[in-house]
Amino acid sequence: MIGYGGGDLGAGRDSVDPEATVAMVLDGLRSGRGDEEVAAAHGTDRATYAAWRDCYLAGGRAAVDRRLHHIERSGRLPHLGTVPHVSSVPAWLRQTRGEARLPVVLAVVIAIVLQAVLPDKLAVRPTWLLPALEGAALVGLTIFNPLRMNRTHPIARFGGLGLCALIVLANAYSALRLIHAILVGHGSKDPTVLFGSGASIYVTNIVAFALLYWELDRGGPVARAGAHDPHPDFMFPQMATPDVSHPDWEPTFVDYAYLSFTNATAFSPTDTMPLTRWAKALMAVQSAVALAVVGLVVARAVNILS
Repeated sequence: MIGYGGGDLGAGRDSVDPEATVAMVLDGLRSGRGDEEVAAAHGTDRATYAAWRDCYLAGGRAAVDRRLHHIERSGRLPHLGTVPHVSSVPAWLRQTRGEARLPVVLAVVIAIVLQAVLPDKLAVRPTWLLPALEGAALVGLTIFNPLRMNRTHPIARFGGLGLCALIVLANAYSALRLIHAILVGHGSKDPTVLFGSGASIYVTNIVAFALLYWELDRGGPVARAGAHDPHPDFMFPQMATPDVSHPDWEPTFVDYAYLSFTNATAFSPTDTMPLTRWAKALMAVQSAVALAVVGLVVARAVNILS
């Protein structure tokens, strides 16, 4: 039981535990239960729970701490109008039906095709092995979740991460081979072939890291659909502005593909910010690969044409 003092959030400052307050809000957001049921389970009333929930959605744990600090100083709660109102729980914070599988399948197929058309000297050998492994992993994962990402299993999770790792590492190998060939003067003298190889590696870089971001953010697509973790690894604009965003918005593969595309073209974050160290590290690696490929390929092509 949490002593929230009924509907008066300012009553009994010593009895208001910030950890318990946040735990109550997260319990309500994750479970999808009604406000009355959540409030009763935590020993408070509906208005009190709703006020703390809106406070958390408006500014996260920091907003809750600020409100408690105000109570400690003044002995009463600031007017609720000072906290932006959120009409409903955003979809990315509650349980949803899971996103469609098709966009991810198309992205993996594109990556496999782009790797298959690379010149032999840039591809992983034997050239048939990597597409075969990626195709087999894709088929297995599609059979497990054919239409929507709503089931999980340790094997499926390992398979999804393994597929991402195969594509990322193979593309990094091809990028290094291309860069080495350009630097030592063994690269193609045909600008069409050079541009084609560079474009293939560049686009695969975008697809590969989009898949990686999609698989890792908040535990992966199934975990996001189940609202298991309210703390995002990537802060999308819709998360930062819930009052102007559609309540049914949640990040899907298309959002991660756009994140990957902008990071590869701007060589830095744009509208979506990485919040965790692993997210920052992956974005840095992707930018470095994209910058090296684009810079050297363009420089080499200009040298050939001139």
